Amino acid sequence: MARLVIALLFLFVTACSDETNVQGAAEDSAQPAAETVAQPQAEAEAQPAADAGTTTEDKPLVNPQLRRLNERWTGDLDGMEERRLIRVLTVFGLPRYFLDGPEERGITYDVFKQFEASINERLDRDHVKVHLVFIPVRRDELISGLIEGRGDIAAAGLTITPERETLVDFTNPLTREVAEILVTGPSAPAIASVKDLAGREIGVRASSSYRGSLDALSQRFVDQGLAAITIRDMSEALEDEDILEMVSTGLLPWAVIDDYKAKAWTQVLDKLVIRDDIVFRTGGRIGYAFRKDSPQLKAALNEFAATHAEGTLAGNMLINEYLRDFEWSENALAEDDFQRFEKLRGIFEKYGDQYAIDFLFVVAQAYQESRLRQETRSAAGAVGVMQLLPSTAADPIVGIPDISDVESNIHAGVKYLNYLRSQNFDDPAVDRINQTLFTLASYNAGPARVKSLRKMAAEEGYNPNLWFDNVEIIAAREIGHETVQYVANILKYYVAYHMVINE
Repeated sequence: MARLVIALLFLFVTACSDETNVQGAAEDSAQPAAETVAQPQAEAEAQPAADAGTTTEDKPLVNPQLRRLNERWTGDLDGMEERRLIRVLTVFGLPRYFLDGPEERGITYDVFKQFEASINERLDRDHVKVHLVFIPVRRDELISGLIEGRGDIAAAGLTITPERETLVDFTNPLTREVAEILVTGPSAPAIASVKDLAGREIGVRASSSYRGSLDALSQRFVDQGLAAITIRDMSEALEDEDILEMVSTGLLPWAVIDDYKAKAWTQVLDKLVIRDDIVFRTGGRIGYAFRKDSPQLKAALNEFAATHAEGTLAGNMLINEYLRDFEWSENALAEDDFQRFEKLRGIFEKYGDQYAIDFLFVVAQAYQESRLRQETRSAAGAVGVMQLLPSTAADPIVGIPDISDVESNIHAGVKYLNYLRSQNFDDPAVDRINQTLFTLASYNAGPARVKSLRKMAAEEGYNPNLWFDNVEIIAAREIGHETVQYVANILKYYVAYHMVINE
């Protein structure tokens, strides 16, 4: 058990399965197109450059931990020390790097603040210190961000691969050799061997190394006269811990995951079953990435990692702290809950079509609000499946004064969602998915608050038209984790419902 936790330091220091496919479209074009489930993130627009600053005053840079610094700068550690700025590219989310109100938290944050301290101690900087800035980006921007000079270190569970090593350099491996294995949950059918996956459906992020492993296995099945695997592209907003959580609760039957991540999470997700007899890839190693021709940074990182890699006291303490803080979603596909979904599905479809809102997003939200139970009443007086206040439903903007029966309740909720979207987020610069995500956040936090968060995001260099990895970061800082978790849970339920409906 001790080794189990120890081995996870850099799984969660950099957390979550990797994996930006550096070969991109050229590699994907050789494979049959996968069916897509819930892709909520559009390509990020170019962000305004921020002044990294080269002042010599003994004070932090202005909001360094919150501002996305997209100044294009390349250089080695001596240049970073002169600029007093080291930029760490990471991916936003529990337990890796997140905001709890204005406070930065996460294992990546804690470890790299120690790295910052070690740099300043080596330089004997008591007053004019080097500052380390965390820049959350999309997973598929980690490698390109290094190359383009938008960050100096990528810390997000990247596997060291020959393809990536042609583009960037890595530290010495931070973990033992890693295998990609199958993890199953309570909704999984019986699997005796890997061949039982022929003809089955598996969801995976397209940017992950797992996708390449599944493609290769599926092709082997075809060559052997077996049925191909149906591969569904999962939302890039879902990290490995999200997917493991969905497997544990039965939202997904199984997942492909790095073995040491699976072993760590079984400590808190006790319904996971590790199938280390079903292996998709072996020999992987995890490391920090940085630009080529950076020997000084490489030496400093390797020296630091030698005392912070597997088997350290700091690793044990951080893992235990953050796993305890993790928050869980429920199983929307449990038998009783799914029967309620089937019973109400026609009503959701009817009003989703009427107001041009994806009805599965509304179902997912309703599950988050009430578990689809019309008898639910909140302490604040919210009523029914959609947890709407009667006063809101009776307002002329909705005009449905009686929401005591389930159809009127759902109708009022969808109509109110449509009002929130049309009045606040009907902007051609915002794609339909993000309009919906902003609307869902408004249902929880209020539209005026979400509009102000978008404005703040733009002022701080984030994309105000994207929720995940952008406006959600400002939301976490300004109003805490509740709204961020609210939208994240709805996405998980949406993905689960979407896959069931497609199947």
